Amino acid sequence: MWTAGAGATAEVQEPGGKLRCSSTRHIPVVGVVTEDEEAQGAFKTMDLNRVSNLLEETDKDDLEEKQLKSVKKLVQCYQNGFPLRDLAQIFKILNLCAEKIENQPHFIESALNILKLCGLPFLKKKVSDEITYAEDTANSIALLGELMKIPNSELRIQICKCIVDFYHAEPPKKHITGYQQASSSYKIKMAEVGGLAKTMVQSLALLENQLVEKLWVLKALQHLSTSEVNCTLMMKAQAASGICAHLNDPDPSGQLLFRSSEILWNLLEKSPKEEIIQQLSNLECLLALKEVFKNLFMRGFSHYDRQLRNDILVITTIIAQNPGAPMIECGFTKDLILFATFNEVKSQNPLVKGLKLSNSYEDFELKKLLFNIIVILCKDLPTIQLLIDGKVILALFTYVKKPEKHKIVEWSAAQYEELQLHAIVTLSSVAPLLTEEYMLCQGNAQVLAFLEWCESEDSFFSHGNSFHGTGGRGNKFAQMRYSLRLLRAMVYLEDETINSDLCEKGAIQQLIGVFKNTISKANDKEEAIVLEIQSDILLILSGLCEHHIPRKEIFGTEGVDIILRVMKTDPTKLQTGLGYNVLLFSTLDSIWCCILGCYPSEDYFLEKEGIFLLLDLLALNQKKFCNLILGIMVEFCDNPKTAAHVNAWRGKKDQTAASLLIKLWRKEEKELGVKRDKHGMIIDTKKPLFTSFQEEQKLMPLPANCPTLAVMDVAENIRAKIYAVLGKLDFENLPGLSAEDFVTLCIIHRYLDFKIQATHKQRELANKSWENFLARTSNAKTLKKAKRLQEKAIESSRYGEHPPNAIFHRTDIKGLNTTVPSGLVVTVESTPARLLGGPLADTDIALKKLPIRGGALQKVKAVKTVNESKKSVPT
Repeated sequence: MWTAGAGATAEVQEPGGKLRCSSTRHIPVVGVVTEDEEAQGAFKTMDLNRVSNLLEETDKDDLEEKQLKSVKKLVQCYQNGFPLRDLAQIFKILNLCAEKIENQPHFIESALNILKLCGLPFLKKKVSDEITYAEDTANSIALLGELMKIPNSELRIQICKCIVDFYHAEPPKKHITGYQQASSSYKIKMAEVGGLAKTMVQSLALLENQLVEKLWVLKALQHLSTSEVNCTLMMKAQAASGICAHLNDPDPSGQLLFRSSEILWNLLEKSPKEEIIQQLSNLECLLALKEVFKNLFMRGFSHYDRQLRNDILVITTIIAQNPGAPMIECGFTKDLILFATFNEVKSQNPLVKGLKLSNSYEDFELKKLLFNIIVILCKDLPTIQLLIDGKVILALFTYVKKPEKHKIVEWSAAQYEELQLHAIVTLSSVAPLLTEEYMLCQGNAQVLAFLEWCESEDSFFSHGNSFHGTGGRGNKFAQMRYSLRLLRAMVYLEDETINSDLCEKGAIQQLIGVFKNTISKANDKEEAIVLEIQSDILLILSGLCEHHIPRKEIFGTEGVDIILRVMKTDPTKLQTGLGYNVLLFSTLDSIWCCILGCYPSEDYFLEKEGIFLLLDLLALNQKKFCNLILGIMVEFCDNPKTAAHVNAWRGKKDQTAASLLIKLWRKEEKELGVKRDKHGMIIDTKKPLFTSFQEEQKLMPLPANCPTLAVMDVAENIRAKIYAVLGKLDFENLPGLSAEDFVTLCIIHRYLDFKIQATHKQRELANKSWENFLARTSNAKTLKKAKRLQEKAIESSRYGEHPPNAIFHRTDIKGLNTTVPSGLVVTVESTPARLLGGPLADTDIALKKLPIRGGALQKVKAVKTVNESKKSVPT
């Protein structure tokens, strides 16, 4: 018979007839155990305190037998699982049994039996038991890690089995009346709270030469490491370095390597990655990883071995991202470069003699991972010589060519295409570091020839399945994209040898042709990749033509035509996010680098209404473009033909260029917080151009190589450029201006005057300083006053308290009337002695005379004043 449950509610009738529901008081569950229920598995009453007290006794003859019987009875009583309420006492009994094992071996069976029952789900009588007994449960589970210190193989293995059972618990054989199982994740959570993972890591140090026990501990840690909390605890116990350093330990079963690599993966994923990388970035760990990888690479032939080999390489790749990892010192970098290139560049190294990669999925993934790690390793400059020795550039360029139809290759067509793209991407990172090797391999010629194939009509059906192949299914756009990225990386080095070689091989004309072809071939599906290709072409052309008039002439009218075509793009496409913004930026950059300064190109640009298109873009009022467009306008206005085009332009509602520029000025000043009244007139005449940012900005010391705030103000906001454009239009006869525009125009016209104004202030301060200096040198009272103020300032800046027994040295000369600081060496152009009676006549120093005899200074007995100098001379 059962009473109301713990969550029962009661309805109470209040005065007035209303019912009040009460659920705050929890009524405990009370059960009466019948004989039938006992047969079904209900717990018999047992005095656990008596058992633990019995185990603690030591002075009876037949004590061991009684103790073993009492523990055996306990095991029989709890054969279906331990209730949470009894857990603390049961684990105390377990601990007492374990402590006796060394001297009383019979207790091993008792301890093992208790541990086996710990693998069953814990039992709770109330829903709240999981919270009530949480601390006891956490402490009990933590005890398992402490018991690993007891030097008994069976005990340690059973503890590990018990922990593994936390994650694969089997239900009890019988249902216990009045009890229910704790939640399946309860033990796992309590293990986290108790810090079990940390003590299990620490136990590995006790198992150096005990392979079986070590494998069981690694299996337990493999399960524990699926939790972020446990991984953090393991990290604090230096689990990563401890486990990695023993990867290469002898193990015929292969479990050690598998379980260890799995734990390392979990640690990298579920704990602070930087800390784990730091733990693994030591010589011992990297040597172990190197030997394991070499063994698997050379001798691993099964699917499992190849998969494990790739996992080890990924872990190595993550470690290699740390610049402090001794990858070169341990020889791992050299081996990885060899493994990455031995298929393409024949090597006599015995490590790869007779080796050949298959077209299996694992070997294909390995090849991509090796390309990837080269990109990471090349960021460490000492690696460059190893890349040269390994002929990496030559190996990668074997992929920069069109596929040969009848040649037997080890890769499928889809695999070869993906490796080809990976190789070109890798070249984009490596080639800029190895320019000599790039030129020796005729890199420019190979890339341009490959580009020519990319735009040819040869039948080629790309698969486009890979990450790098995105957008290139059924065409050669992916190959073209990465080839152009490689060229862009080389051009951006600004190495004249490389750029001249490109131009001599006709790169400018070829790139313009490629740009035109992409326009005709593009469709909606490939729109994003085509826009990226076009942007890269314009950036490459900008890099080649900048500062070179002959190359700008080669760019010529054909190049101007493609720029004008881009500028005519529908403005609404700028908001699509497909890449039109980037293309427009590249276009404006190419106007600056490829057209400006070449008068025939400038004239053609003007003739084709290029200035109109620039002003149309400016009228879009997009801040990200305004600065660049206005900069181009300033340069174009040096051409005498430009002014007529600017004045002829008309925008929406018949807006003129001058009106547009003045409107942009007002908008910029509003954003900067410049003070103007409602008519646009100046409010603060002392600071007519001052912004709110400049007012809030505190005076900060800057390094000599940093631009000042004034310089940054001119560079970042567009007011200086608007002034320059309107200045080149002479500020006169500007059509289409309102009254407010004329007010603003007056301010713009005086922009430079308002900026020199600060220079005048500096000059005034300099003049005032000079006047003060003249006053001090011509008036003794002014000089003495200045000297007193200086001494007062010096004294106030000194530290008031002096340490005991310290010797204080004065740094000034008493009685010396100067207001400039004195140093160790002073050059003085003195007034002639005949006018003043001698140097230092009115100072305390004149009371002493120092002889000049060589050696140390000596005191002179007779001292004469200057007035007596005619009567006697000191000897």
